[in-house]
Amino acid sequence: MKTALSALGRRTAPPPISWLMKTALSRPKLISLAAGFTDNATLPVELSRELLNGILRSPKTGQPALQYGITAGETNLRTLTARHLQKLDGGHDRAHSPERVLITGGSQQLLYMTLEALCDDGDIVLVEDPTYFVFLSILQSRGIKAHGVKLERDGVDLAHLESVLERLKKSGELRRVKALYLVTYFQNPTGATTTLAKKRAVLKLLKQYERAAGHPIYLVEDAAYRELRFDHGNDVPTALTLPGAKERVIYAGTYSKPYAPGARLGFGILPEPVYTAVLRIKGNHDFGSANLLQQLLARALETGRYDRHVAKVQKNYARKAAVMKRAIAEHFPPSVEVWEAGGGLYFWARLPKGMSAGVKSKVFQAALKSDVLYVPGELCYADDPWRRQPVDGMRLSFGSASEANIREGIKRLGAVLRKLV
Repeated sequence: MKTALSALGRRTAPPPISWLMKTALSRPKLISLAAGFTDNATLPVELSRELLNGILRSPKTGQPALQYGITAGETNLRTLTARHLQKLDGGHDRAHSPERVLITGGSQQLLYMTLEALCDDGDIVLVEDPTYFVFLSILQSRGIKAHGVKLERDGVDLAHLESVLERLKKSGELRRVKALYLVTYFQNPTGATTTLAKKRAVLKLLKQYERAAGHPIYLVEDAAYRELRFDHGNDVPTALTLPGAKERVIYAGTYSKPYAPGARLGFGILPEPVYTAVLRIKGNHDFGSANLLQQLLARALETGRYDRHVAKVQKNYARKAAVMKRAIAEHFPPSVEVWEAGGGLYFWARLPKGMSAGVKSKVFQAALKSDVLYVPGELCYADDPWRRQPVDGMRLSFGSASEANIREGIKRLGAVLRKLV
């Protein structure tokens, strides 16, 4: 008998993160440098208790917080979010309007709904090579094709982006291209940050090819790691500050990483008609994100407690990143190329040419036997028929591991690499 599942239901593959988490949980002695979790020690338990007690102390504030809210998000939180983002962008107010802010169940929901609004089966989204592997899973499940654009330490390779667009134009496929997706701050998985100059050049290129496409081509800027900055000399404004951004930039931000994943709130700033389409889709999803959690974040922002908490989080990750950097310098062979980040949760390592760090590789299997887990970089590359999938990368996270486990995990992995590389 045939299945009753839809094409999407049949097509959706298990996300790699599920397998990685299962592996870590099933082996108590395993040190995981794979999970992109935040550090439990940074979670604001006392602060959240205090703020929630304040909200629930009287029916006047408690009852509205426990009731359904507005689909677009609580008005005060939208205003505070726009103001906070404007401050991060150095006071630019070109596109930071509360009316364009949508509060979501984490930035992941925003990304999913945006693809629902923009893409049909067979449409194309361009991505960094490598990119956030959960986003690739969304593309796969929705039947959306992806082409990778080479990533440099300061953002995508502009010449390669132009060559990809030109090839799609010549093949007649440019009309199926709906967006370019970039993780612009301390990128997952590489830690790279896109410069403002490259954001400007990217927007110019996309605009240049719109006439041939016959419709807008949007820049989706995923800034999930933006506030996990510890190199304060490397701040970069968002693409929202650029001319023409109001019509073409879809900005995805989150409170999950800097405040608490359990609060599960993200936000987007979107142009029309994308904003209205995504808002209607969200109405069908959930009527609006959890109102109590929105009130919590609004209190944290308006009292200044959010900023003080984020400053502590940044110091914590700066310390852990330094621990990982020293351990890598001590234990990794010099032939392994390592990209160091000025924020976020990850280091990116690449083995010498011809070596594999993939799931089936000797390196990965030996690492598992040594009770250390990393994310094989091959999971972070789109299934792109225009190039062979690279297998030389590994993503190393210092987010949730203790400093002792970071040191020991890198030591174990270094021993594997010195033996096999």
